Amino acid sequence: MNRTCMRPLFLLTLLLILSASPARGQEDPGRTLSPYFVVLGKESEAELFPLKSTQVVANVNGVIAVVLVTQTYTNEGTEPINARYVFPASTRAAVHGMRIRVGDQVVTARIEERRKARVQFETAKAEGKSASLLEQQRPNVFTMNVANIMPRDRVEVELRYSELLIPTEGIYEFLYPTVVGPRYSSQREASATEATRWVKCPYLHPGGHNPGTFDIVVTLSAGMPLQDVRCASHPVDVAYDAGDVATVTLKDRTEVGGDRDFILNYRLAGEQIQSGLLLEKGETENFFLLMVQPPERFKAAEVSPREYVFILDVSGSMDGFPLETGKFLVADLIRHLRDTDLFNVVLFAGGSRVMADVSQPATEENVGRALQMIGEQRGGGGTELVPALKRALSLPRDEGFSRTIVVITDGFVDGDREVFEIIQENLSQTNFFSFGIGSAVNRHLVDGIARAGLGEPFVVTRPDEAREAAERFRAYVESPLLTDLRVVYRGLDAYEVEPSALPDLFAQRPLILFGKWRGSADGEIEVSGNGVAGRYSRTFRVAGSAPAVESGALRLLWARARIARLSDLAFGPVDSEVESQITALGLGYSLLTRYTSFVAVIEEARNTRGEAKDVDQPLPLPQGVSALAIGGAYESGAEPELWLLLALTGLVLALRRAVR
Repeated sequence: MNRTCMRPLFLLTLLLILSASPARGQEDPGRTLSPYFVVLGKESEAELFPLKSTQVVANVNGVIAVVLVTQTYTNEGTEPINARYVFPASTRAAVHGMRIRVGDQVVTARIEERRKARVQFETAKAEGKSASLLEQQRPNVFTMNVANIMPRDRVEVELRYSELLIPTEGIYEFLYPTVVGPRYSSQREASATEATRWVKCPYLHPGGHNPGTFDIVVTLSAGMPLQDVRCASHPVDVAYDAGDVATVTLKDRTEVGGDRDFILNYRLAGEQIQSGLLLEKGETENFFLLMVQPPERFKAAEVSPREYVFILDVSGSMDGFPLETGKFLVADLIRHLRDTDLFNVVLFAGGSRVMADVSQPATEENVGRALQMIGEQRGGGGTELVPALKRALSLPRDEGFSRTIVVITDGFVDGDREVFEIIQENLSQTNFFSFGIGSAVNRHLVDGIARAGLGEPFVVTRPDEAREAAERFRAYVESPLLTDLRVVYRGLDAYEVEPSALPDLFAQRPLILFGKWRGSADGEIEVSGNGVAGRYSRTFRVAGSAPAVESGALRLLWARARIARLSDLAFGPVDSEVESQITALGLGYSLLTRYTSFVAVIEEARNTRGEAKDVDQPLPLPQGVSALAIGGAYESGAEPELWLLLALTGLVLALRRAVR
């Protein structure tokens, strides 16, 4: 496009923006439920940022991590405030405790049914009492509400969770997510449900100063010598004690590290993993955890003909490093296809386009067409993943080819449940793999696509990880490690085992079984399956098995595994029976779920006037994510001129790309 053509287009677009911009104080009835950039200037920074610090202490004993998170809120203004903060968690976290401290007063939170907890919090808030409410919005997204933070108050909210660390290819990973990326939503704000309103969240402009600090200390007690302890996400110091214990701390605690996932990887000496049987005897229930290391991978002698459909996210949030990494990844995967494979490419943002109406043979000519199409793509627009999935699934297929769909995205989209539903409905002849690209990807969506689609997820946080991830993908799709998995219990009265159905194993990752047992701890458990090298079988004797290192942890992790099966990847309307089961598990095991929340109230009316200002803590954009992730959203209280400036900035960026 030449500059002469650009001038009338620019003027026309400017007139449209001026005519469409909302008048000050008016609500836009057609506005979508979307994140927005916070507008500084009206409120003081002290009022906008009540969350001053997040401190994390994680203790890993064997394969179980117990994590304590302390969020410190202060009110440096002159009026009482009510604060809300959106923050992430691990997708495997079993959140089982919270307490609030105001001055010398400490209150341990109660687990309550969600609606009841909300009523208790709102009542305490109206009565001028300091209170906190922890709610789950997604399995990996929580909101913390703190009411009646008085001037000069220091409020500490502690939450505790446990999770199981599962090694892949002999590498253990401890992950602590620090920030929730912006979620694209096309849903109208006026019709949004309470469960989705968290998506409307304020963000800082790229490079904007966030006064909240982040610090983390991780202690690894593996029970056997550690090796290769490293953190690629943050500069760290590692101090060893006797070889099997290591303490990991941030090298520079003044660095702003709360804009990307903290990822700590380590191996055990000799490339071992901690497989075997752990037992936990409780007062009313007994629990077990079985970790079974699969056999070594053997390359299949024959690989059936395959069709690959690559779905690449080219939306605004992918602009820059994520998109360039995604393009490199897809190009690497396509270049290594066999001549006998078929493939296609779907690019999506607000809309989607497909390389060919029918998947093409992986010839040199077709590979060149695909690489040209991908290489020319720029980031921009919304994230309409659902229509892109439907378009890929509607492509004509050759029944002689096994279809694999590969989704490459940062996951910054709100419609997780609808995505899982589409995948579950198309499992008969399609496997789904996913690649999450970015420094703080939505792992619930990325992991969920693969889990719902009986495939494997991959996360690429840096450009130099893309090639290795592509190589692992190629090894996985050649053949699963084990199929037709079966578990037999002899002499052990096992019941309520999770998962209830066993998927094929693709990755060099142990099979995990949680369950309960009655009576004596005797007998044996046999696990068998079909591998490339023949029938695989392994037997574990129950008597003499090791007790769980963390007392009470297996109880919580079993309950979390059952909740995950009932809730995390559920699709369609949730019936009353499933809701009742999840609620009972949350209340019975004191766990945060979509239907249970933690609430804590200081029983003292500290705000006697009853008036307080509501503040949504703005979040930093994840590292490497551009302003295009927010799109044209604006803050409702912003000056129209400032909103116009933001819109024009986006327009200029788009026009510059058009010129190129």
